[in-house]
Amino acid sequence: MSEAPEAPEGRVYLVGAGPGDPGLLTARALELIAAADTILHDRLIPARALAGARPDAELLYVGKEGAGESVPQQDTERLLVDRARAGRRVVRLKGGDPFVFGRGGEEALALRAAGIPFEVVPGVSSGVAAPAYAGIPVTHRGLASAVALVTGHEDPAKGDGDINWPALAAFPGTLVFYMGVRRLPAIARSLIEAGRDPREPAAVVERGTLPDQRTITATLATIADSAERERVRAPSLTVVGPVAALAGELAWLPERPLAGIAVAVTRARPQASALAARLSSLGARVVQAPAIRTRPLPGPAPDLAGYDLLCLSSPAGVEALFERLAAAGRDARALAGPRVAAIGPGTAHALAEHGIRADILPERSVAEGLLEALAELRPPPRRVLLARAREARELLPRGLRELGAEVEDLALYETVADAPPEPVLTQALAADYLTFTSASTVRFFLHAIGGRATPGDTANAPTNARAIAAHTRILSIGPVTSAALREHGLEPHVEAAEHDMDGLVRALLADVAAR
Repeated sequence: MSEAPEAPEGRVYLVGAGPGDPGLLTARALELIAAADTILHDRLIPARALAGARPDAELLYVGKEGAGESVPQQDTERLLVDRARAGRRVVRLKGGDPFVFGRGGEEALALRAAGIPFEVVPGVSSGVAAPAYAGIPVTHRGLASAVALVTGHEDPAKGDGDINWPALAAFPGTLVFYMGVRRLPAIARSLIEAGRDPREPAAVVERGTLPDQRTITATLATIADSAERERVRAPSLTVVGPVAALAGELAWLPERPLAGIAVAVTRARPQASALAARLSSLGARVVQAPAIRTRPLPGPAPDLAGYDLLCLSSPAGVEALFERLAAAGRDARALAGPRVAAIGPGTAHALAEHGIRADILPERSVAEGLLEALAELRPPPRRVLLARAREARELLPRGLRELGAEVEDLALYETVADAPPEPVLTQALAADYLTFTSASTVRFFLHAIGGRATPGDTANAPTNARAIAAHTRILSIGPVTSAALREHGLEPHVEAAEHDMDGLVRALLADVAAR
């Protein structure tokens, strides 16, 4: 009798996600995110950190809120051990660096005690990066030759005994306090009482490295009042020392038109990445709340011989098509026969990445626009392969048949629900703008929040936190999406004139400028 095969050995990677700007994720972090079976992530990770995760990866939110609900640390450690024992590659994704006020040491000890192999991947620490983005070097010749990183909120069970205020007050360099905005009056008072100069420059950096970063400068004696007056909120850190005075001189982040604006993106995570990057570059605080994800359908690679037109309606369809071709040992040369039509620049770009230039790209990025373009085509298409989602509208195949074409409708993928975690949903519903890029994002997002809900109406939502805020403006990419919103009792405040991602961004910018 043969022995049962041994279960594969799992491993945990304690990965630093950096301070917030996704460009500061390390190459090793991105590599591990892409390969992970399970990712346990915090609240304060870059908005696009999970964009590269596998579609089938298990994503578990284990974040902690300073004054809100938190996942107990022992539950996080238990999940790490259980998933690794099941033979999974587990990434524990933590904001900043896992060993700098990230409780990574505790998790490493728990893994060692359980006999689970682990690897530590350092991340860029916010204690250095956030001041740098504010124009504050934490060390500077002639001003500070040392820097101390200090927790701004201690474990309540320990009391205040672990902070030696006289030693900190006498420290000959820069003090950086993490996550201490609520305790800022007590921190400043304790330093001054212990002998630190009340006239010393100080700064609070709010949401450091993120698009809506703010910097408040004052003196040690006045920084708490300034932060309260400016309504500074977490996540923030405080810098105390002469280098804080350099913020005004070395500030380098440009003014951005969407600074301070929160925008929720509901489209599938891989497709949302480019939109989120564009919005972030304009200064928006992006809340990624993917309500859908795409799932490739099994099937053989299509034989394109005999077709004179191939229609692709989405980047997901392009990727699913080339996955089937690759599985059959074929490549872009399989598309050499038919003309290729693409709906929208995103689909055309996805084709271009595989070496295919779309022959037909309608001005309007909707099925109606493609039908208008094909009606002018000479000679008209005779046999058409329409490669798209299983649940796509019937308008396109019906319109093609009315043009006299023989149409094969090939379902390459399907759209399924991908409900965001509760804290992400709450952020999305309180955002300044809630964006929808397809009818399916409307359906699945509203399903995730408990059904029909109108702005400011809590009667049809499970909790007040899950109702769309009264101030939230709903932004639709086009008429089909707008129709789906109206079917669910929601009237879009803004509809993009050009029905693609660029048009969506232009509509958002115009609406912000007009208000």
